[in-house]
Amino acid sequence: MVNSTFETIWRDISPFAVGFDRTFGTLEVLANSRQTNYPPYNIRKVSDDQYTIELAVAGFEEKDIDVELAGENLTIKGNRPKEAENGLLHQGLAARDFSKKFVLSDDMIIKGAALSNGMLYIGIERVIPEEKRPRKIKLTSKNKLLG
Repeated sequence: MVNSTFETIWRDISPFAVGFDRTFGTLEVLANSRQTNYPPYNIRKVSDDQYTIELAVAGFEEKDIDVELAGENLTIKGNRPKEAENGLLHQGLAARDFSKKFVLSDDMIIKGAALSNGMLYIGIERVIPEEKRPRKIKLTSKNKLLG
């Protein structure tokens, strides 16, 4: 079902979208991936160009969390040592290992990550290079353009 949805969307907009085939491939992979809702998270738009991903990671320490950016793929992993469960009579806080993946656009950069009061914050900023900012294209003659 998901695959046919993407095929329909792509067919409808492909005459107007040049170079977006990779983007739709990435979206298809994400739609077909099996991610859990653990740990719960928010994506917050702080300003026009700044975002924060917030993950609830109660019980995890800095040494238990790995944040990695490879290309446009942001992966956050949490691995708690098993000895952290020693002596528990009741465990009401979820503290299982996790892996969460996000795909960032080409113009997004990670500003940093911080762990505070059981929350992991990842700062993201959109940085548009000068060559990708809107600009006026001057008209010229066909001979100059193709000659």
